[in-house]
Amino acid sequence: MSSIVIVKYNAGNIRSVLCALNRLGRDATVSDDPKVLRNASRVIFPGVGEASSAMRYLRQVHLDEVLLSLQQPFLGICLGMQLMCSRSEENDTDCLGIYESPVVRFTEEPGLKIPHMGWNTLGLGDDPLFAGITDPAWCYFVHSYYVPASKETIATCTYGQNTFSAALGAGNYRGVQFHPEKSGPLGERILKNFLEISEDRLW
Repeated sequence: MSSIVIVKYNAGNIRSVLCALNRLGRDATVSDDPKVLRNASRVIFPGVGEASSAMRYLRQVHLDEVLLSLQQPFLGICLGMQLMCSRSEENDTDCLGIYESPVVRFTEEPGLKIPHMGWNTLGLGDDPLFAGITDPAWCYFVHSYYVPASKETIATCTYGQNTFSAALGAGNYRGVQFHPEKSGPLGERILKNFLEISEDRLW
């Protein structure tokens, strides 16, 4: 059985992710040790917080270099996905650059509440992360910043006039803007797909 490691840093939503994995009958290690992360079969990078302080911490402890070096399947969640992008408008922050896409703030619209909070449907692309999932795919979101749709987008969502990346993919890296650990059976299926996916299907 593969070893799962959740990245330990100052912006994690770790307990909820651990509980979701436990519901799937899986255990995980929480660690910021480079050796533990590099030896994992799967790495999960959760995130709830603010981009600039999270990136500052990652750089201070050199976790940014470790995350960029990983070769195994890697899943970023919410802020974790945003930190995988090139740059965030949230306090003008340079991010990890795994994805070329930027992170921007939702534009103000009459009647549109920011943050985008609650259940919304996904427009699913053809990616093994979404194997066995059919429309309508409802997932839970909480975010004020988003990643515009791009060539790296593997799922979309629409909020107001904004169609954005609900999920991104490049090489062994996957990221989701929604919280699979809070998205009921569908979210658990996405986590299960990530844990069971064959590595040769990610490239």
